[in-house]
Amino acid sequence: MMLEEYWVYVLIAVAGFLATDFWRWLGVLAGNRLNEESEALNWVRAVATALVMAVTAKLIVFPTGTLANSPLWLRLAAAGIGFALFLASGKKVAVGVAAPIAILVVGLLILQP
Repeated sequence: MMLEEYWVYVLIAVAGFLATDFWRWLGVLAGNRLNEESEALNWVRAVATALVMAVTAKLIVFPTGTLANSPLWLRLAAAGIGFALFLASGKKVAVGVAAPIAILVVGLLILQP
């Protein structure tokens, strides 16, 4: 009975695993042979960083859901202060993630009518 209700989710999980696991293992095998200081790898890092920042900027400027109800200045302040705290903490990712979330939550609670 349980499997009949959730077979679609199991299928999605298995298909997702099979579709991505091959490429992950190929990346591990190929990654061992790459020179970490090569120009090609520096380019890949730059492109990956640019894509992450583009998604982040899109979420800040054109948010959806609850974040869309917050003012732009609050989202920009949370991102800026979070980045500053990230750098001040010695580049600890947890600080860079938790600080903006906390700022947004407090800001939304204060601004809520």
